[in-house]
Order: sequence, then C-alpha cells, then structure tokens
Amino acid sequence: MKLGRLNHIGVATPSIADSIAHYRDVMGATHITEPFDLPEQGVKVCFVDTPTESGMNGTQIELIEPYDENSPINGFLAKNPAGGQHHVCFEVEDIAAAREWFEGQGKRILGPTRIGAHGTPIFFLHPKDMQGILTEIMETPQGEGH
Repeated sequence: MKLGRLNHIGVATPSIADSIAHYRDVMGATHITEPFDLPEQGVKVCFVDTPTESGMNGTQIELIEPYDENSPINGFLAKNPAGGQHHVCFEVEDIAAAREWFEGQGKRILGPTRIGAHGTPIFFLHPKDMQGILTEIMETPQGEGH
C-alpha cells in the first residue's frame, strides 16, 4: 500500500456560512465551493481550495456542518462548540487494497466503504489506531487536476 497526497483537512463548524466568511475575509481565500448536503453522511460540506505555485489545487479545507440532529458531527461540536479540526484525508490509488492492508495491520475501520464528498470511495480509521487522529482514506479522484 502506498499513501498518496494529503487531500484535505476536515474542519467541523457550527456554521458553514460563518466559516466561509472567515476563510474569505480573514484568510483571503478566493476559491470556495458552494455548500452542498450529504444527508447519507449527516453533513453539509464545502471546500476551500488552497493554491500552489503551479496553479494546481493544493490541499483543501473541508468545512463540515451537521446536516440534522442525527449528524455524527454533533458529538464533536458538543465537545468543541466553536468547531475545529475533525479529520485528515489521504488519497490512495486503490481503496479496496488500502482497506485490506489497514485491516491486515490491525487498524479499526469505522463503518463500510462509502462514497464521500469528492464522489469517490472513502473509509475512516479509528483515531486510537492512528495516533489520535481520525483519518479518512479516499480513492484518488479522477479528472480534478490533482
């Protein structure tokens, strides 16, 4: 298994609108996607693109807000009312092979492989097995200029 690039850092927020204003007005972000709902994951999402010198997209910030009262993000926000870093996401070429490899390493996978916000398969690794960091593994998106 070969770990790919850091695709994004997930940031839980009680308000995507307020977070967009922060990244735009305070941090100077110029490319922020429109928020969209992922009800099957219980979140609303948008991405803040970070530029690179080559012009290609760098690592993204994924802003995640609870979709409803059943959202898994609610527990995080109960402990961190202002929001904060929720997870990191790394790309892999083959999601099935990566899942098998992590399972073979004795790492706990949280739930089934499913389609994530980039439209590619993802799964999460338990933070207790990943040095305290909730880790998302995603299959490398095709056609995004990455």
